[in-house]
Amino acid sequence: PLRSAGPLLGSLMLQVALWKRVLILVICLGAAVLATPNLFYDRVERHNDAIARIEAGQDTPALQADRALWPDWLPSNIINLGLDLRGGAHLLAEVHVTDVYADRIDGLWPEVRDLLRNERAIVGGVRRMPSDDAGLLRVAIGNPAGLPHALEIVQSLARPMQSLTGIGQQDLDIRIENGEILISLSEAERAATDDRTMRQSLEIIRRRVDEVGTREPTILRQGADRILIQVPGIGSAEELKALIGTTARLTFHPVVRTTSDASTIPEPRQVVHPAMDDPGLFYVLEQTPVVSGEQLTDAQPDFDQNGRPAVAFRFNPAGARAFGLYTAENIGNPFAIVLDDEVISAPVIQSHIPGGSGIITGRFTVEESTQLAVLLRAGALPAGMTFLEERTIGPELGQDSVDAGKIAAVVAMSAVLLYMGLAYGFFGWIANVALLFNIAMIFAILSVIGGTLTLPGIAGIVLTIGMAVDANVLVFERIREELRTARGPARAIELGYEKAMSSIVDANITTFITASILFALGSGPVRGFAVTLGLGIVTSVFSALFVTRLIIVWWFERRRPKTLAL
Repeated sequence: PLRSAGPLLGSLMLQVALWKRVLILVICLGAAVLATPNLFYDRVERHNDAIARIEAGQDTPALQADRALWPDWLPSNIINLGLDLRGGAHLLAEVHVTDVYADRIDGLWPEVRDLLRNERAIVGGVRRMPSDDAGLLRVAIGNPAGLPHALEIVQSLARPMQSLTGIGQQDLDIRIENGEILISLSEAERAATDDRTMRQSLEIIRRRVDEVGTREPTILRQGADRILIQVPGIGSAEELKALIGTTARLTFHPVVRTTSDASTIPEPRQVVHPAMDDPGLFYVLEQTPVVSGEQLTDAQPDFDQNGRPAVAFRFNPAGARAFGLYTAENIGNPFAIVLDDEVISAPVIQSHIPGGSGIITGRFTVEESTQLAVLLRAGALPAGMTFLEERTIGPELGQDSVDAGKIAAVVAMSAVLLYMGLAYGFFGWIANVALLFNIAMIFAILSVIGGTLTLPGIAGIVLTIGMAVDANVLVFERIREELRTARGPARAIELGYEKAMSSIVDANITTFITASILFALGSGPVRGFAVTLGLGIVTSVFSALFVTRLIIVWWFERRRPKTLAL
């Protein structure tokens, strides 16, 4: 009786509730299933791309063949490869934030002119004077005695700042100098405008890159006026520049006249733009547009009444109102549609267009009309950009990085597996099985969340492999110590896990805090390293404290050993 009490007592001490066993087993098997698509990366990637294109209406036999490369009923989430692993393009762009000042001030002139014209009896004639500073509006009036009254009227255009940094300040700086009214953006408004311009540029670039179907681009603000753009899988930096650098600035201008003379000098407040379809034709237009592309809410590829590719567009309420008023007052006059300083169409207004929608026709191919619609939907960049740095990373270099990462991971894992097997025997191989599930969990989580794996991320996984067995080493050493006190194997295992728990948790919490700081304060590669390191810490603790323990419990219940060869 006493001889059978030991194993019975041991099994009670090592008892793990059924629901815990099921949960641990489900997590491990689920991780293995979700990580499996990464073992067939190329096939699954082609499968996913084919499904996306088929859903977009591009169903072909070739796409169906690619779709059949991987079963639809299996998980198909895979890790996105970063720029250094996949190849792609890297750009560092400087945004000309001061360009926005000129556009803002230029847009104020019609309001200033209309306000002062209503007071012509007091202020006399109103003229816009030339200025060397594009962000400064100079207004002269015919009656110098009416300057104070004119200043008071124009100051009604100033509005209180809405940003936290500009509370209590006005957005415009309006003053009298040398007999003229000078209007410019206030310093607080310029700072707020710079911030808005950068945010808008980031969003538009991200939307443009996303529209063409690239995977996990890195688009980050650096410093006050620079943007870092890294797009894996794109052909070259020139291709990325063509996509990003296309401003798609759409404006609608009244036509003054046409000319065939490229050297025509326009009058003040007029511009000359060439016709896109006719190289020898030039349009003289009013500089201030009636409606701009910023007021577009949608643009879609379409066909005109003759079946030729075109682009249908729709304005927001403000744009629709301005568009409707102008067409109602200018029936019979031509109206130029200007895209990036080229007149793509100049139709004659046949009737009032109240709905705020229309169609852009031209000599487009289907691909060109689709690309134009993409750019118009993404919006116009608020300011020009200069590319300070550009690099193209070929797929061969990316493959070299992948191969190097694989070799590093295999060597690290092999060394750890061999060491654990030699140092702890059967228990060491149990830890090795848990390590395999640990790596599967990391890849499963990255796949599910759509994470991007970079070369530093691989370094984080390699480091995780080395750290993953550290918790098991602590547990096994504690078990050894308990065995030396002549305790039974079951009690030694139980105490080993209990007493090692605090050391394991403390060590991993401090490392996790470090990974969190790296993620919060770092950028790009540093954050990639922090993500894999942080995930590795969580999965390592789980595999050490739960997976290995469950395997040991199963083994103990089956074998009922009286001693442990540890």
